[in-house]
Amino acid sequence: RDAGDYFCDSGDGQTMASLVVKALPVTFTKPLQNQQAEEGGTITLSCEISKPNATVQWKKAGRVLQPSDKYKMHQAGLVAELTIHSLSGADA
Repeated sequence: RDAGDYFCDSGDGQTMASLVVKALPVTFTKPLQNQQAEEGGTITLSCEISKPNATVQWKKAGRVLQPSDKYKMHQAGLVAELTIHSLSGADA
């Protein structure tokens, strides 16, 4: 949004500069923590990222998880959460 050409005009002359803004990578300021839960229960995994509302993907064994009755994803500001319902041994 701030990138672009900027001009300074004195009336008698003008000078111009281009501004390039490099995006910082998204990092985890609070990583996921190991958890234990009972079969049939519900658990929420949570992490914090360095950029508000940056896009995140939740994965298990390399497979991208999609929102469903089992998986609920929520993201607000710096916090991303995955809630897993009806836990079974296959969810470990």
